[in-house]
Amino acid sequence: MERRKFLKKSSIGTAGVFSTSLISSCQEKTKDTSALIDEAKIIKPIVVCTWNFHNATSKAWKVLNSGGNALDAIEQGVMVEEADENNQTVGVGGRPDRDGNVTLDACIMDKESNCGAVLCMQNIAHPISVARKVMEDTPHVMLAGKGAEQFAYEKGFKKANLLTEKSRQEWLEWKKTSKYETIINIENHDTIGMLAIDKNGDIAGGCTTSGMGYKYAGRVGDSPIIGAGLFVDNEIGGATATGVGEEVVRTVGSFLIVELMRQGKSPQEACEEGVKRIMAKNEGRKDFQIGFLAINKKGETGGYCVHPGFTYSQYTDEGQINHPTESFIKA
Repeated sequence: MERRKFLKKSSIGTAGVFSTSLISSCQEKTKDTSALIDEAKIIKPIVVCTWNFHNATSKAWKVLNSGGNALDAIEQGVMVEEADENNQTVGVGGRPDRDGNVTLDACIMDKESNCGAVLCMQNIAHPISVARKVMEDTPHVMLAGKGAEQFAYEKGFKKANLLTEKSRQEWLEWKKTSKYETIINIENHDTIGMLAIDKNGDIAGGCTTSGMGYKYAGRVGDSPIIGAGLFVDNEIGGATATGVGEEVVRTVGSFLIVELMRQGKSPQEACEEGVKRIMAKNEGRKDFQIGFLAINKKGETGGYCVHPGFTYSQYTDEGQINHPTESFIKA
């Protein structure tokens, strides 16, 4: 009898411990799930781009706000600047190379790390769209020059005159001196790089430019180079660059920014570190421009530049904001 009572009490006690553990475990799982749900709520659609290209972010936001994905938002957003003849650093109206030819570079990257790029392409108004076709319709990542142009025609893109009269006249004036310096001036900045997060929390990015004005024929900077002018890791965030592309290529800049965020740095801290590493290799130099823009999975953003004046445009459900950024060299 005593043994039966002992076993009965032991069973009840064990059941009680098991029940308590199960309840505790369920509560913990519920708590964890709630935390994940709360974290997911933090991720809201957002789009950012280099410089004051408000029309571009506005267009991209319309895509996101209507439920569209980040990749479509990126493509449609930067296409606004590619078509703007008054923007002489991107697309139609871009400043030509030394020989008077407008050559365009662009790349795009999606949530799955798929990417596509075109380099030194002439006669096509929307290189970002051709880059997307390279990504989606070929086994390649990059197409260059005449090959990229021919591919565009095969995909239905029309031949276009990219050299506007304004850019042509400025080029002719430049030829009178043929002075070429990679310094802070109208010739080497204002690339548009764009990053977006959609309603699903997925990230995409794009970068497009006509490159450095009056460059040597065939020159390609960082903008169409995955890892340099643009890099996206859907688990971490994305980054893009603007300025003198040669310096970004040397440091694999955008990849570095994302990796710094992977290590725990905020987008702002990562951008600052990226710029400082470039400046460490250019000690004492103050006559060129490098800027980084970054976004992480939570939708936090950051931007930093070698030289004063760099800003980035942001659009969320709270509206449009223009962010002036701090710089390595104070004004």
